[in-house]
Amino acid sequence: MKSMSLLDRFKAEAQELQPQLVAWRRDFHAHPELGFAEVRTAGIVADHLRTLGLETTTGVGKTGVVALVEPDALHAAAATVLVRFDMDALPIQEQNDVPYRSQTPGVMHACGHDGHTAIGMGVAQMLARHRHELAGRVKLVFQPAEEGLGGAQAMIADGALATPTPQAAFGLHLWSRLPLHQVVVQSGPLMAGADKVDLVVTGVGGHGAMPHETIDAIVIASEIVLAWQTIVSRTVDPTNPAVITVGSFHAGAASNVIAGRAELGCSIRSFDLTTRDLLVRRMREVAEGICAAHRATCELTFTAGVLPTINAEAGASLMRAVATELLGSDQVATITPMMVGEDMSEFLVRAPGCFVLIGANDPAGPLNSPHHSPTFDFDERMLATGAALLAATAAAYLEQA
Repeated sequence: MKSMSLLDRFKAEAQELQPQLVAWRRDFHAHPELGFAEVRTAGIVADHLRTLGLETTTGVGKTGVVALVEPDALHAAAATVLVRFDMDALPIQEQNDVPYRSQTPGVMHACGHDGHTAIGMGVAQMLARHRHELAGRVKLVFQPAEEGLGGAQAMIADGALATPTPQAAFGLHLWSRLPLHQVVVQSGPLMAGADKVDLVVTGVGGHGAMPHETIDAIVIASEIVLAWQTIVSRTVDPTNPAVITVGSFHAGAASNVIAGRAELGCSIRSFDLTTRDLLVRRMREVAEGICAAHRATCELTFTAGVLPTINAEAGASLMRAVATELLGSDQVATITPMMVGEDMSEFLVRAPGCFVLIGANDPAGPLNSPHHSPTFDFDERMLATGAALLAATAAAYLEQA
């Protein structure tokens, strides 16, 4: 494979870039920005891309950045591959005592997107250096608002996949609890689709001493919460994973007043749209049935979130080969698909490719805190691995396209 010599150079150059990758990551970590507010982050990214001489577009999907890496005089029919990096932080107060601790109260990079952005800047630098050795175009996409805010959809609506249109998409997510440098590569599902269901139960409020004159929304909504738990266990095929989580329950304002209204906020997760639709249908049927039995009414609202993250067989095969060449077969693994959601799925459904996980936990040390924790952190030695993997994957895809 011709690109393997280029792969070796990416591996060496990524290691040389490691101090810079760490510096970028720590700067982003100290100055986190929430979804669609990544103004400082996007500005640093765009300035770096322009310094590399890349055609760069800002404001894509509000705060997204897109750049093209391509050799001179490339023919119009040449292939384009997309590589994506997310930039947003979370509304979490950091509890780590580190020099690069968040300086923004109530906001923290608790999912590794600071590392992803730093990796993306390194990928851009290496690809720009070797752009005349590429067999096509690489579209670098720095995405805002991955954390459930629709950043991928916003970028796509703003033309991120147009002129040129990529034929495949690749990306990664560092994982704080997987062994350092381990790469999880698999075809098919990696992460679930995540959607939202809201339910409002309407009864009749009244005096706490006169329950017979009321229709108690709290009692009815409580019964619904419990009944919903049987949907996964008794309606969904047990070989098909699904989750219903009631994350919020709001009702009542005083201990001696029976509430006439209750509001439930729910998250549902599945690996295919058929299962998702089944969950929503049964949630509605169960809620309406219980309300009817108690002379109450309800309104269920479904809000589509992110699609399941599904890797194409060809994309997974390519990334597996690149990861094996970079790290050895003992560092390439598969896992049971996770129920977390990722809007990289929006790119993959339009440009089939592969999304992988890279381990960022030192096996010789304590287990890192989980993602979305106020003490989240990761082993920064994975940054060079991630940069080399994505740069080499992009080059290898273009070579075989």
